[in-house]
Amino acid sequence: MPSSPSKDSELLFKGVTCALIGLVILIAPYVARSGSVRELMAQATVVGWFALVLGLAFLVQYGLRRKRR
Repeated sequence: MPSSPSKDSELLFKGVTCALIGLVILIAPYVARSGSVRELMAQATVVGWFALVLGLAFLVQYGLRRKRR
């Protein structure tokens, strides 16, 4: 069953978006100037890792679909 190009581009968009959100959350404690922001973002590392892994999974699925075509 071939997938449509719009679904593929949607998968790519989701993957890039989730991965970027994850990276921002993981990097934020190191670049934040405010102590309260640094502490808040440090507590959100699990969410950052989840978003990063989810984004990478979307990108792998996109790559596999592109390879199949």
